[in-house]
Amino acid sequence: MVLQSVARQTPTTKAPEPTLGTDLIPKERYISKEFMELEWERMWTKVWNVAGRESDIPNVGDYFTTELGPESFLIVREAEDKVRAFYNVCPHRGNQIRNAGMGHAESFQCAYHFFEFNLDGSKKFVPDEDTFTQGVPQETALTEVPCDTWGGWVWFNMNPEAEPLMEFLGEIPEHLDPYHFDQQYLVSDQTILWDCNWKTSVDAFNEVYHVQGIHPQILESIDDIHVQIDLYERHNRYLVPFGLLSPRYPNQEDLTRALREMLSAAGVDPETFEGGPADVRPAIQASVKKYGAEHGIDLSDLNDDQLSDDYHYYIFPNITLNTHHSGVMLFRQRPHATDPNKMYYDLQNFIRIPEGSDPPPRPVHSTHKHGEVSLGLGLDQDSYNLPRVQKGMQSRSFKGLLINYRERRIRHMHKVIDDYLEGPDR
Repeated sequence: MVLQSVARQTPTTKAPEPTLGTDLIPKERYISKEFMELEWERMWTKVWNVAGRESDIPNVGDYFTTELGPESFLIVREAEDKVRAFYNVCPHRGNQIRNAGMGHAESFQCAYHFFEFNLDGSKKFVPDEDTFTQGVPQETALTEVPCDTWGGWVWFNMNPEAEPLMEFLGEIPEHLDPYHFDQQYLVSDQTILWDCNWKTSVDAFNEVYHVQGIHPQILESIDDIHVQIDLYERHNRYLVPFGLLSPRYPNQEDLTRALREMLSAAGVDPETFEGGPADVRPAIQASVKKYGAEHGIDLSDLNDDQLSDDYHYYIFPNITLNTHHSGVMLFRQRPHATDPNKMYYDLQNFIRIPEGSDPPPRPVHSTHKHGEVSLGLGLDQDSYNLPRVQKGMQSRSFKGLLINYRERRIRHMHKVIDDYLEGPDR
C-alpha cells in the first residue's frame, strides 16, 4: 500500500498557557467511590473511547468485545464500509451476547434463549414469539452506541447525542496523521490489573519530572528539562528530545552507553562515530532518513525532530501515545468496574514496516496481575511506585497532590474532568 502524504506536518508551535491555578488536587478524586461514580455518570459515558483496532475486524461479520468500567461492548463490521458498536447485552433477560474476545458471525444469537440479531443489531428471530402475550416489539434490538474510526482505531461513545469523533479529537488528527497510524501493525498486546486509580497511571506518564528520580538510566539519552508542553482544549502533549544528554547528567562530554545504543539502533556504528554527545541526535536523524529512503519507509511527512524524539500525546481521558518515527506505544488506562483503587492498563506496541513487506502476525492478547511479568525496565520502574502511591493517598496525613509547573499536564487533565463534571448542563 502506497502512503498518501498528509496535507500538513505536525505543528510544533507552542500553545498558549491556560490559567490552571496552584491549589492542591484533592486526594478524594483518586480514592473516593463517590467521585468514581460521578466520573462514570458525567464523564466516561460522555466521551469518545478507544474500543480496539479496525484491523481486527477486516471482514463483514468480524467482531470483538471490549470492556469499560461495568459495561461490555460488541464491535462488529456490519458492512465493508460500516463498523457498529452495541452494548454486549441481550434485551430479553440481560445475558451477554458474546464472551470476551474476537470472532466471526453471520448473526448474533444469545446463548440463553436463542434470541437472534442481525449484524446491524436488529431483531432476526425470537423463539416462540407468540408466547409473549404482550408482543415482542419490532424495534427490539441490540442497543447501539455512536461509533467511528480514526487512526486505525475503532472509537465508541455511550452518549446518543455525542459530538462527532473528529470534533472531539480536535487538533489530534492534524498533529498525528503524519505518523500514519492506520498503516502500523500491532506487535504486542497486554492487559495488566494495577492496584491504583486510572488517573494515578495517567499521571505517571504525563510528566518527566520523575525521570531524575526513578529512571536514572534515561538521563544518559534524553533531555528531561527542555521539554515543550502544550495544553489544548481537552488533550495535551509534550515533545521530549531524545539522543542527547540530560542537563542533569554529570559528565556532558560522555558518549554514554545509552547514546551508543541509540546510534547503533539507528544504523550508525558507535565505534567509528567521531562526534560527541551533542552530535548524536542529528546523526540519528540523518541515518533514519537515509534508512527510510533505502527501505521503502516514507518518512516525508515527519520533521527532523520526529525522527529521533518522543512526541508524547495524551488523548483525554485515558489514551497515552508515545509516538516515534518507527511506531507507537499506546497505553489505554481503563477504570475498574467497582473499585477506585484498581484499574486495567492496556499496553500495545505498533510498528511501521517497509513498503511491500508482509505484516507481522497479530500477537495473542495476554492478561496479567501487577508484577507477574516484566514490561521492560522503564515501565517496571514506573509501575513499581503506582500501588504505593495509591496506598499512600489513603493516609489521613495526605490531603492532595502538590503539582509543580513541569507536572501541569496533570492539572490540565483535572480541569478537563471538571469541564464534564461541572459543565453548564449540570
